[in-house]
Amino acid sequence: MTKPETTFVRGNEHLDRLLADPDLAADVAVAHKAAEEMDRVHAMNLAMIRKAGQMTQAEVAKKLGVGQGVVSRLENRNDMLLSTLFDYLTATGAESASIVVTVHGRRIELDLAQLGNTSSERRSA
Repeated sequence: MTKPETTFVRGNEHLDRLLADPDLAADVAVAHKAAEEMDRVHAMNLAMIRKAGQMTQAEVAKKLGVGQGVVSRLENRNDMLLSTLFDYLTATGAESASIVVTVHGRRIELDLAQLGNTSSERRSA
């Protein structure tokens, strides 16, 4: 019986050599800082929506059927399903939740309730 070939290669040494370049290390530090700021703003924005609805995390949690800790994690999460976002927004009292994007200068608005198979659609099915 032959031993399976290993295809994984650790990149730590290569990464360390790349980061030894002060310019590259500075660029990486700036990118990390920007990502942290985007995460902070994202969490702040979800919390701001909840606060605009004059709700506590516990109240939103009750509407979602989850614990308060789950709402806290949602507000601090940097990635979530659209259906989860829709449910959170609906629980906070938001109406007509949508996502607006611009593609090649063209503004496109997507209604979150109509995107895919949201959990609210699954519940009513």
